[in-house]
Amino acid sequence: MNEITSFDGASPETDNPDTMPHSVEAEQQLLGAILTNNDVYDRVASIIGSQHFYDPVHARIYEIAAARIAKNALASPVTLKAFMEDDEGLKELGGPAYLVRLAGAAISAFAVRDYAQMIYDLAIRRQLIGLGRDISDKASRVDVASEPREQIVEAEQQLYKLSEQGQTESGFQSFLRAVTDAVNVANAAYMREGGLAGISTDLVDMDKMLGGLHKSDLLILAGRPSMGKTSLATNIAFNVAKAYKRGKLPDGTEGAVDGGVVGFFSLEMSAEQLAGRILAEASEISSHKIRQGDMDETEFRRFVDAAKALEACPLFIDDTAAIPIAQLAARARRLKRTHGLDLLIVDYLQLVRGTSDNRVQEIGEISMGLKAIAKELNIPVIALSQLSRQVESREDKRPQLSDLRESGSIEQDADVVMFVYRGEYYKEREKPGEDDLAATEQWIADMERLHGKAEVIIGKQRHGPIGTVELSFESQFTRFGNLAKSWQQGGGEQGF
Repeated sequence: MNEITSFDGASPETDNPDTMPHSVEAEQQLLGAILTNNDVYDRVASIIGSQHFYDPVHARIYEIAAARIAKNALASPVTLKAFMEDDEGLKELGGPAYLVRLAGAAISAFAVRDYAQMIYDLAIRRQLIGLGRDISDKASRVDVASEPREQIVEAEQQLYKLSEQGQTESGFQSFLRAVTDAVNVANAAYMREGGLAGISTDLVDMDKMLGGLHKSDLLILAGRPSMGKTSLATNIAFNVAKAYKRGKLPDGTEGAVDGGVVGFFSLEMSAEQLAGRILAEASEISSHKIRQGDMDETEFRRFVDAAKALEACPLFIDDTAAIPIAQLAARARRLKRTHGLDLLIVDYLQLVRGTSDNRVQEIGEISMGLKAIAKELNIPVIALSQLSRQVESREDKRPQLSDLRESGSIEQDADVVMFVYRGEYYKEREKPGEDDLAATEQWIADMERLHGKAEVIIGKQRHGPIGTVELSFESQFTRFGNLAKSWQQGGGEQGF
């Protein structure tokens, strides 16, 4: 079967290094197939658009054909002729007769997806060349208002947008494949100790409620200041990383069979401060003592032993302040490629930068970006979030979904929304005057009841129940733990 040579008499220029990558022949064959059989359009519409064509006349032909097909109208050389009779570009190619020649020389519809993918790939290459030229041009101009570091961030953002365009939709899949995937997840939960489908946080009651941390899920962990958001996130990161075991997965590939490699973006605290918190938990020495260096010899030895034990822990910390979402995604991809990545934590969402000048739209862009990272890398992403001050104005300080700050898109994009709440923190600030003995006695009783306890309120869970999980909280070690119930042996509270 013969392909059309370029109708304008020019030789193919795809291999000529002095021109932009393109293939006139591929565009001609694709358009001819569509004009011959409009059903072909549905097979390529998810891959390309009119903007991907190199020849502007071809782009206009595709655009008009697509618009007619979308209206269930016929797109053929005859019907398109009426729309393009005055098109100067088409006249240069021979006028409406060019449309007839396109349809007449079209190959079988069998190869259209390959041609569509080729046109798309060449368009991406042209965009990459254009982006490279822009970067080179800006870098060559010495401008006080454009620092090299800013140019790098801008280039990364543009590359990120380009890479997002490159993610073609997977489209429909058979029910058999979907059922097989669901059975594999259930089987993994059945075979794993504890019956979890996702990664264990080592917080038993929370794991039971969530079923572990699931791949491709975005989990929002929110709370007011001093509630312990960072502490809980740090505890989860440490628990997952210390449990890491590598082995062969059911699909035959190598990966984490227990625990996982953790990436932690700490936008508020330095890596040193975050490491100090983890060491306080591991060594059971007060974080205040560690900061002050106020340790006796036994404690210091315990501190050093804990540090040695954590050396091999696959926990990676990035403490870059105000990192753009594009750069965050690029670094997460790089970490997965070089060391593996099973869990990503971002502390906290409002400190990530977007591209919009509107704050609500920017937060929406960031939450969508984090969900996109979770799906693309197939990992759970935990993003910490602030809550609005309206919590403080209520008598019951327990947070709720409406308290999420600045954007409803956070709630919309998240698969799980959790709130950290410590009643002890608020009760401590309600101490009555010493002259009111009855109120003081009640306050002491309430403080004893709330001491060392915290709540994680699951306000949204796309695939499971909502409710409250009680945990223990040891403030001196900034450590959350499992809370022993009264019916368990020994009673009382215990973090372990």
